[in-house]
Order: sequence, then structure tokens, then C-alpha cells
Amino acid sequence: MKKILAFAVVATMAMPLFAADGAAIFKAKCAGCHGADGLKAMPAMGVKPLNSPDIQAKSAAQLSGSITTGVGKMPGFGGKLSPEEITAVAGFVKGLK
Repeated sequence: MKKILAFAVVATMAMPLFAADGAAIFKAKCAGCHGADGLKAMPAMGVKPLNSPDIQAKSAAQLSGSITTGVGKMPGFGGKLSPEEITAVAGFVKGLK
């Protein structure tokens, strides 16, 4: 029983080490269209800089929804990224102010 409890404590403490890295995921999955820093604009494709006021006015939950289902020509990543990864990317985008 003590071994199980010790393992549970160590596993809980290690969880932050495995947290999704929004910046790394963004660079791997999103930078192709949005640029490595999220500031690339492609008006013909409907891609705005992610630090633009209308994007930054969205809540993290709204951004997560957009990432999950897609917007316009942007595909959804709901089946490609976990909910934790999507939340991490939304947090990264919110930090682009």
C-alpha cells in the first residue's frame, strides 16, 4: 500500500512536466499558415495576424473551439490534437498580444 501511495504522489508531482507546450505545438501544426510567431497575414486566405484585436478579443474557450472545429479555410484539429494540446495552443495564441 505504501508503494502505491508513493507512486501516486510522485506521478502527481510529475504531471506538470508532461503538460502540453502550446508554443511547440503551434510551431509544429500552425506555423505553416500563421507564421512561427503567429503574426503572418494572408488576406486572400482569410488569415489574420493572431495578435489582431478581433482574434485577441476572443476568450480562450472560443479560441479552443475554433482550433477544434476550424474556421473558414482553416481545418479543425479536434481529431489531431488532444483537448489539452488545443487548450495549450489557445493559451499560446492569447499570449500573442
